[in-house]
Amino acid sequence: MRSPLFLIALYLLAASSFAAEKANVIVIFIDDQGYYDLGCYGATEVKTPRIDALATEGIRFTDYYAASPICSPSRAGLLTGCYPRRVGMEVWVQREDAKRGLHPEEVTMGELFKANGYATACIGKWHLGDDGPFLPDAQGFDYHFGLYSNLDPVEVIYYGEEGVPLIRNGEVVKRPADPAELTRVYTDEAIQFIEKNKEEPFFLYLPHTMLHNPLGVSEEFQGTSEWGEYGDAIQELDFHVGRLVDKLGELGLDKNTVVIYASDNGRGPGRNPDQPMQGRKLTTWECGIRVPAIAWGPGLGIRSGYECSEIVSAMDWYPTLASFAGIEIGEDHPVIDGRDILPLLTGEVNAVPSPEEELSLNAAVPLRRRWSQGLEWEPYFDREEYTNAFFYHGAQGALSAVRSGSYKMYLNPGLSIYDLESDPGETKPIRKKDLIKRLRGMAVMFQEEMNLDARRAGVVEE
Repeated sequence: MRSPLFLIALYLLAASSFAAEKANVIVIFIDDQGYYDLGCYGATEVKTPRIDALATEGIRFTDYYAASPICSPSRAGLLTGCYPRRVGMEVWVQREDAKRGLHPEEVTMGELFKANGYATACIGKWHLGDDGPFLPDAQGFDYHFGLYSNLDPVEVIYYGEEGVPLIRNGEVVKRPADPAELTRVYTDEAIQFIEKNKEEPFFLYLPHTMLHNPLGVSEEFQGTSEWGEYGDAIQELDFHVGRLVDKLGELGLDKNTVVIYASDNGRGPGRNPDQPMQGRKLTTWECGIRVPAIAWGPGLGIRSGYECSEIVSAMDWYPTLASFAGIEIGEDHPVIDGRDILPLLTGEVNAVPSPEEELSLNAAVPLRRRWSQGLEWEPYFDREEYTNAFFYHGAQGALSAVRSGSYKMYLNPGLSIYDLESDPGETKPIRKKDLIKRLRGMAVMFQEEMNLDARRAGVVEE
């Protein structure tokens, strides 16, 4: 467990603030929504006016990556600011019988915000371990409502004839959970949490069960889209995102709240010539791991109507949202991989800022990562280029590919490079000797970094 001195240090850091008033933070995390599956990302089969409005009033990311192409590792990456491999959570998912989970010594966003005076809630699907030390209340969340795992047949079987329970703060409130009502009841609980904590800063993590199979759609939204049950579920999500945003406006909290909307992994490939990317969930083709993401917070200076093509990942939210809240990530905090992109969000810069410029509260955090380049790779990339690269891991946890700038190199079964700017569909491999050296060198260094510095997931002893 974390030492008392470390927790005291976290509390003391609350005094260090860039803002007079602490910003509220909401992370809406959708399950299995593909890149092209919102109106603002090119979907024609569904209408998503409320989510599209967030993009119009905020930032829409074109090159945003989930931490993993599968549920549990993706959630671990978001909540810790680390590649899932660093925290020992890179492989597959945590079923009810797994006896593993996010290690109690990791500091989740919930713990970071709670230690700095925030009310915290996780409302929705957890999927980071079903045992005591891994549950939301042990990972920094004052309040939890939702499911510990999925509703698919592979997981339901562990719960027997009674089915998967819907849980509030450790107590079963309904069994089995009804997928058709989850989007609504999660939003109801989220709104109640906001109303209860409107006078104090809050951090709300809202990981929806939808759009994971089995899909559930309430009677009100059945048959409303041109995309079957999946499209109907998207339109229901859109409606309830709108309810949440409306509540912020009604309570006067829209001026001091940042909302992040993102998916935990991809779903499927494009469906017409204007949607060229390929891949599915579990893969590291672009549509397996590049997903929709929106940042909204007009009252906090997040720019409006901006399309961002910088490479951004789920890990970046940890230091960025901490900076919005005026929370400094102390030197004794475990090493993380995310970059503080607050200046990019507010328009101070148009690219991910250099850590050395220290343009924001947690800008220098990436400099705590191991850097031991060696002469072999020195001519091909520098530290900043390495920090800004994205390392793709497959569903089984292995490093699969590396992206730097517009170039992406697959490592197996042989080295193959694609220019995603001119060939987003990854159909025309190119060969450039210097690029191979650059991207292979980054891959080798990353493997060494993880081998030396990666931590371990928690395990329940039998």
